[in-house]
Amino acid sequence: MNIITDTQALAAAVVELRQRPFVAVDTEFLRETTFWPKLCLVQIAAEGVEIVIDPLSHGLDLAPLFALMNDGAVLKVFHAARQDLEIFLKLDGRMPGPVFDTQIGAMACGYGDSVAYDALVQGLLRKKVDKAARFTDWSRRPLSPDQLHYALADVTHLRDLYPRMRAQLEAEGRLEWLADELGDLIDPANYDVSPENAWKRLKIRKGGADFLIALQTAAAWRESTAQTRDIPRSRVMKDDALYEVAEQRPRSAAAFDRLRAVPKGFGGSRGGAELAAALDAALAAPDRKPPVVERSAAPPASSVNGPIVELLRVLLRAECERCGVAAKLIASSADLDWIAADDAADVAALKGWRRDVFGAQALALKSGAIALTMKDGKLDIRQIAPR
Repeated sequence: MNIITDTQALAAAVVELRQRPFVAVDTEFLRETTFWPKLCLVQIAAEGVEIVIDPLSHGLDLAPLFALMNDGAVLKVFHAARQDLEIFLKLDGRMPGPVFDTQIGAMACGYGDSVAYDALVQGLLRKKVDKAARFTDWSRRPLSPDQLHYALADVTHLRDLYPRMRAQLEAEGRLEWLADELGDLIDPANYDVSPENAWKRLKIRKGGADFLIALQTAAAWRESTAQTRDIPRSRVMKDDALYEVAEQRPRSAAAFDRLRAVPKGFGGSRGGAELAAALDAALAAPDRKPPVVERSAAPPASSVNGPIVELLRVLLRAECERCGVAAKLIASSADLDWIAADDAADVAALKGWRRDVFGAQALALKSGAIALTMKDGKLDIRQIAPR
């Protein structure tokens, strides 16, 4: 096993890896007690190359690794890539690319919305993944042989299953089906942790100006505090407490002691003084403006739409089973609501390949051109002859 602990060895391995059309990548990290993930291991496999990089090695410069991650000629293959990509974006300041996520690819291969890695390996390679070392402490050194073999197996399996998955997707003309999801995966905006935008991750329950200003201020304070202290957001203040702060809008540290969701003693802490001062300044500003909440337009309310939505849901499931594709890839619940209300709804399910797979049938069901029936204990879609 090639365990890399120095920059020269890493640079040499990367030279070889950059000659391959794709590399399989995985990471091991810790995050249970921190805000920022602590990268503990990077595993990479390509044809004829298998390496384990120890980023905790003294003096190791990861610049050659980042060069590989940003080499446009080499596809980076991950499984459930979001946390891996977040780590590279944080460390390097750039989003790796190009990228393929086998969990997303599996949605177009009939493995469901979010198939587990071991299930995918079993399904495509007929191999069993040993998960014995899955929850070990990856920051402890030295790593055991079992840990290292477990870590490397993740990418050697990934290297072997990707060509099979791609071949299946190409044979069935489904590679383009993944464009939206893969584009969303590498959009840096989806990994934004700037304090001023922290409120956007919260569910907005009210829309009053002062409530929104206070919520934005409290969320920004929590985000900044969590990042500075490198602890999870929930250990600074839970979401329920943020909502209560936004509703009550305490302007002094002592006022926090009257709030039920805020931890006891918070008013007398440094954080209580900081948040009270931030709220007072934000709410007293003469030019204060609430953040703009972008709300998804809701379909027209109608008592007749409920049964139509349920029929569309049954049709979606039937078509997904017939085509071997995850429903999540085709239509959301909101899409079904809109289609039930409007034949010309501006939703993805009525466009492109999604219309071919489901959208056209959905409109046919609404118009009475097809019917859902049972045959031999199974759902059957029948054409209805025009009268």
